Amino acid sequence: MEEILRVEHLSKSFRLSAKQQQLEKAGEKIRHAVNDVSFSAYRGEIFGLLGPNGAGKTTTMRMLATLLRPDSGDAFLDGASIRTQETEVRSKLAFLTGELKLEDCFTPDYLFNFFSDLHGIDPAVREKRKQALFSRFGIDEFAQTKVANLSQGMKQKVSIVVSIVHDPNVIIFDEPTNGLDVLTAKVVTDYLLELKQRGKTVLVSTHIFSLIEKVCDRVGVLIGGKMVLCDTLAAVCAGKSLEDRFFDLYAETVGAGK
Repeated sequence: MEEILRVEHLSKSFRLSAKQQQLEKAGEKIRHAVNDVSFSAYRGEIFGLLGPNGAGKTTTMRMLATLLRPDSGDAFLDGASIRTQETEVRSKLAFLTGELKLEDCFTPDYLFNFFSDLHGIDPAVREKRKQALFSRFGIDEFAQTKVANLSQGMKQKVSIVVSIVHDPNVIIFDEPTNGLDVLTAKVVTDYLLELKQRGKTVLVSTHIFSLIEKVCDRVGVLIGGKMVLCDTLAAVCAGKSLEDRFFDLYAETVGAGK
């Protein structure tokens, strides 16, 4: 397998507010969101990052997308460092998060053109990609509809499309099916598998066991900011359901920390 992403000992901490400190045990002032996390992802696979809320999944993904700078460690996307080659890294990946807010006054057509221009996409290439993606996600008839008038599911589809205007080789999805109806969620999961078939590398962070089981080749389990296990899905499950195996790992990790 060809390694396309190598993550080496990433760590990130945040200083807590006075109110947060009151809620923390022992009055801690620092929260270690990600603590010495390492893993690799390979070309043409879907890698899942599994963990409960607050485990460090989103922080890890944001560091990989160069939106947050790690306190220590590094990651290399197709050889480019997230610490010293941010522009090159951004040109090679797409980062989709539920926190991506589309301006209500713009249309999908305008947004696709805008993000294409940001990436320097040739107009002829842009139009070909737009036609293909709008058709694939059923955006055609809403191309000139303002975002404010789109359903939540359609907004998610537009978010995906504008995130991949530059046809990157690595796509990061942070909680890709959160808050979606079952029909839109299926469109998204089917597209993850389609990207894999096209040789793309997809990173998915989620707390949803069924999503990992359906689409992922390998999975890393994050608990309390630490990678407690990283292997193929079959090896991680070890003959159990992923849900049962996760709670075994959680009990072992939390129990060991007491």
